[in-house]
Amino acid sequence: MGLDQYVYVSKDGSMGDDSRDVFYWRKHNRLQGWMEQLYRARGGEKEFNCVDVELTSKDIELLEVTINNKMLPETGGFFFGNDSYSDYEGEYGYKDDDLKFIVLAKEELNKGNKLFYSCWW
Repeated sequence: MGLDQYVYVSKDGSMGDDSRDVFYWRKHNRLQGWMEQLYRARGGEKEFNCVDVELTSKDIELLEVTINNKMLPETGGFFFGNDSYSDYEGEYGYKDDDLKFIVLAKEELNKGNKLFYSCWW
């Protein structure tokens, strides 16, 4: 058990036949905190678990700046694991994966796909 995080693409915005996973993280609690802040800023009120959040080009640009400046928010939770900044830039850290995701996200958005973040814990 623990925090599993996904981004999937879909042309029509649903988890239908045209959707597919683009990226996956496990227990990246700071990314979870950033996504929850985005969800709340858009009026989300439910518990942030098994909720989809659409990611726009503007969101991806802001996330890229946040990643490059190492400003993802400290976020805790029972299933979230240790702080994901404990070795963020190390050999097994999240930063390289986060930047790979940014490239993939931009490619998918340029193709006209819609991106959605979803988590389960």
